[in-house]
Amino acid sequence: MDTFTIRKGGPGDLPAVLALMDRAVEWLAAQGRTGQWGTEPWSTNPRAVEMVTRYAGEGDLWLADAAGAVVGTLTLTDGPGSYVPRADEPERYIHVFATDRRRAGEGIGAALLAHAADETRRAGRSLLRVDCYAGDDGKLVAYYEGQGFTPAERFTVGEDAWPGQVLARRV
Repeated sequence: MDTFTIRKGGPGDLPAVLALMDRAVEWLAAQGRTGQWGTEPWSTNPRAVEMVTRYAGEGDLWLADAAGAVVGTLTLTDGPGSYVPRADEPERYIHVFATDRRRAGEGIGAALLAHAADETRRAGRSLLRVDCYAGDDGKLVAYYEGQGFTPAERFTVGEDAWPGQVLARRV
């Protein structure tokens, strides 16, 4: 098992982030879990590419790197997407969080979330929030709860009423 480090990403890393997201969609679809991100690769979806690019440009892109391979990603910004109300205090918000499922169990996701908490403290903020898919069996919400987040408000997005959950963590 290779070790990994967390490093700051930049525009040149966006293809690797999109490839990681494509593998995540593939993994979910192979399990029949298409409600979260569908079945189409993010790299071929102009809206997804624009979202990844926008969040990386507005915030701080962080990558888990194993010998030059991106094995995890998240982006921190100062607020949520337009589908979630802003907090009533300064915050840091996690977007585009994923890990390489071929490396499951290595603590990559936990390390990225711990890094996000550290960065939130360094920014002088005490609130870290994230939102996620809340449909199917609720495993994703449970994952965040296991990482110290507490469920806040639920929301839906779009005509299909995609079910989402905002979670918060004091740092």
